[in-house]
Amino acid sequence: MDKAYVLHTYAYRETSLILQVWSEKHGRLGLVAKGARRPKSAHRSLLVPFQPLVVDWFGRGELRTLKNAEPLAPATPLAGQALLSAFYLNELLLKLTTRDDPHEGLFAAYDDAITSLRALSRSTGDGAGTHPAASLVEPVLRRFELRLLQELGFALELAREAGTHQPIVAEREYHYVVERGALPCGDVEARGDAVRLLGRTLLDLERGAFHDPVTIAQAKSLMRLLIHHCLNGQELATRTMVRDLQRLEDETG
Repeated sequence: MDKAYVLHTYAYRETSLILQVWSEKHGRLGLVAKGARRPKSAHRSLLVPFQPLVVDWFGRGELRTLKNAEPLAPATPLAGQALLSAFYLNELLLKLTTRDDPHEGLFAAYDDAITSLRALSRSTGDGAGTHPAASLVEPVLRRFELRLLQELGFALELAREAGTHQPIVAEREYHYVVERGALPCGDVEARGDAVRLLGRTLLDLERGAFHDPVTIAQAKSLMRLLIHHCLNGQELATRTMVRDLQRLEDETG
């Protein structure tokens, strides 16, 4: 048995589901949930994203068979920006992790992120006409992205310059270059594999501090660059969805 979340489901045959599951001690798994789509199935309402579960399975190979699933805790609904953000986290795990590769620290980071997004959704009344401010949602996403990059072996040096290892100066501007690190703006020209940001942003990321609006904006640009690199150019469906929604709002506004 293991703690787990369902990341994605696919219809399988007439009454079953194929699940992509993110588990604490086994990493990402593929499971067949036989009969889960039947109206009277005990699993029908449980095998959904963002519901914390305890699952048990049997079998070997790429697809195992779900034996049982039980709720680990109540899960109030997510909505609006919090819901889109949670689907974004799921897509990152689906595209950037490999099967049967456990990352207990990353599971804890995901669990914390979903719990935080749920709390924001509930406290702001999201889904009932109001939405969590970006200043509240963005730190949740940045903390998870940082942990994900660390778990993938993408070590980020945020407190020292690349090459010289001199301490980052808060007031100085840097280009953060993919696979190199932070270089003073006077030492490197603008390039496609880098973003320009303040030293304060790097130091705030190192401390996990997300109070400054400039840090929030620049950290988002940096994480987008690094994750795009890890994805080898793959497009994220959740980002496309957000752009389409923003375009629709602009057209109807």
